[in-house]
Amino acid sequence: MSSDGNGSGEKHAVDHGVSVADDHHQIHYPAVKVGHGETAKAEGAQTKAVYNAELYAAVKESGINPRSRESIHLYFSIFIAFCCACANGYDGSLMTSIIAMPHFQDTFHTGTTGEKVSIIFSLYTVGSMIGAPFAAVLSDRFGRKKGMFCGGIVIILGMIIVATSSTIAQFVVGRFVLGVGISIMTVAAPAYSIEIAPPHWRGRCTGFYNCGWFGGAIPAAIVTFGCNYIDNNYSWRIPLILQAFTCVIVMLSVFFLPESPRFLMANGREEEAIEFLVKYHGNGDRSSRLVLLEIEEMREGIKLDGIDKRWWDYRPLILTHNGRWRITQVLMISIFGQFSGNGLGYFNTVIFANLGVSSVPQQLGYNILNQVLSAVGALTAVSLTDKMPRRKVLVWGTLTCAIALAINSGLSAALEQQGANIQISYAQTALAFYFLFNIVFSFTYTPLQGVIPTEALETTMRAKGLALSGFIVSAMGFINQFAGPIALQNIGYKYIYVFVGWDIVESILWYIFGVESQGRTLEQLEWVYDQPNPVKASLKVDKVIVQADGKVTEKIIA
Repeated sequence: MSSDGNGSGEKHAVDHGVSVADDHHQIHYPAVKVGHGETAKAEGAQTKAVYNAELYAAVKESGINPRSRESIHLYFSIFIAFCCACANGYDGSLMTSIIAMPHFQDTFHTGTTGEKVSIIFSLYTVGSMIGAPFAAVLSDRFGRKKGMFCGGIVIILGMIIVATSSTIAQFVVGRFVLGVGISIMTVAAPAYSIEIAPPHWRGRCTGFYNCGWFGGAIPAAIVTFGCNYIDNNYSWRIPLILQAFTCVIVMLSVFFLPESPRFLMANGREEEAIEFLVKYHGNGDRSSRLVLLEIEEMREGIKLDGIDKRWWDYRPLILTHNGRWRITQVLMISIFGQFSGNGLGYFNTVIFANLGVSSVPQQLGYNILNQVLSAVGALTAVSLTDKMPRRKVLVWGTLTCAIALAINSGLSAALEQQGANIQISYAQTALAFYFLFNIVFSFTYTPLQGVIPTEALETTMRAKGLALSGFIVSAMGFINQFAGPIALQNIGYKYIYVFVGWDIVESILWYIFGVESQGRTLEQLEWVYDQPNPVKASLKVDKVIVQADGKVTEKIIA
């Protein structure tokens, strides 16, 4: 991608406009006028700093009707991707509650911590790790929609195995199969979500997708709370059966969804991609400035012979400067998003017990409250994702997580020293800071866990990069789920100290290596990652003149 040298990542369109041809039209794309220094402005006009002048101008003129039939169909498509994340979130809240149920313990005799619990939790992540490479092949070769459909089939198979289990061996096999299915869904769904969204909706759409974790976790917490009062084995079998509910919704709905325009463009189906953009991003207008910008950049940025056509080829992610910086963003969000203390959530009932909450119904009730508060934090962040700079949120949010965990662990130490003379105020404060940690973590990471990797990866490497991300996420989940029960059994609250120190390290690493991706198109990020220092390049901004009517008329070159 060419550059004008000022860090904007813009192409020749800035100076001379762009002629975009398709099978039916030859259209001249109007450019933003370039001026040197701040020229005279009309009354009411103002100067605004933006990450990319061309995109900002196109978005201001796009005028997408958020209530049109096409926009509603787009919302529905994002919702189906959201349902894929719900399936993953459901499991995250499910097992922490089921492990505490008396009838589950009467059947499997696992206890609530230790090696047996580690195996039950961690086989799910092993399945996710093994399934990730196959998930990438499915998504690249057959499309994002078919990837979501196939993931649903595998999850339903895993559900049947676990829900009919009477031995630990059968149960862990089912957990493994569930993990494979989840990996297929969670490679296809975020790629689909970000690729169909207009550029200025991208953060909210993809952030909303990842909030599907709570769309599954909260119902799972409520279902297990209610089923705990069933006095037989259906108390734990019913919640396991309901794990397939969102999968059925996805499988029935994918037939009514449009395919990703970037997948279409990458597979030589350009006219179909253009039709999608005109319909969903251009209000049916083939001369829409936003549509023409996206078409031009897709043509230039998407390779028809990319690594998505070779199932075995991951080389550009490692052997090129551009690829290494991209995969660094993926690695950091994948590792930090799973190993910042949030993995403790798998063992909420144990943590609540350590803080003096002893009854199972009360533990399950607090688990529901924790999930709801975390969801509020995540959804608040989603509403702001397209406005907030990603890098600053990650730096300061991670540091705040460290502070909240430090206070929680300090109070837990005080509680341990008090023994039988436990002070309720200490326990309540420790619990409050544990909830605060989860709210801050959800605000910081939940939306961006979907946004950062999908933005960092260009179209032909997106599925493979997301598969690698899924593998890493599962590996970190394996560490959390295998080491967590053992650590909590042996050292109790002191396990939290590990995350206090590590979160401080994470904050520093985000400051040094975090690339800002907000405010640019996916293709324009190519310029950023091609620079010697992508972090520095990503922080450069353009200045534009915005008239009183909102129209961008000039880009200022200092």
